[in-house]
Amino acid sequence: MNWRKLKPNHYFEDPVTHIYTRTVFDTKEYDKLYENQNNLNHQTWQDFNSKYRLRFEFKNDFSEIDFDKEIMCLWFFKERSDNTQSYVHIDDKQLTYFPNTFLITKSKNIKLVLTKRKYIRHPLVQIDMTNNQWEDLLGKFR
Repeated sequence: MNWRKLKPNHYFEDPVTHIYTRTVFDTKEYDKLYENQNNLNHQTWQDFNSKYRLRFEFKNDFSEIDFDKEIMCLWFFKERSDNTQSYVHIDDKQLTYFPNTFLITKSKNIKLVLTKRKYIRHPLVQIDMTNNQWEDLLGKFR
């Protein structure tokens, strides 16, 4: 992944250590993946897989997040037609649920809070990240 694009303003320690950013992944590449989110065998996803060699799972909704993972590395694929204000809460800190946004943390206290109406899907990609990889990322900020 393009972790080299992480900047100090993407790193937060309150209320828990986390990284939250919209600048890691190129928008044009993201758009191609978004367009083919229902076909992970599509060439764009195969190219992504070959380029980054990450283990990941596409989730159709927040309710499918695997909280047994060592590190929570979530990449939001908010529906373009979803104009509702939605927020991701991490230990009660409110973050806006934007498309092409990464949230990375050890915290398992993550939930989606919807305002107004409930949208059908809240897709995301959950990337496998080890504690060592997390510590390496944090090294950029310590």
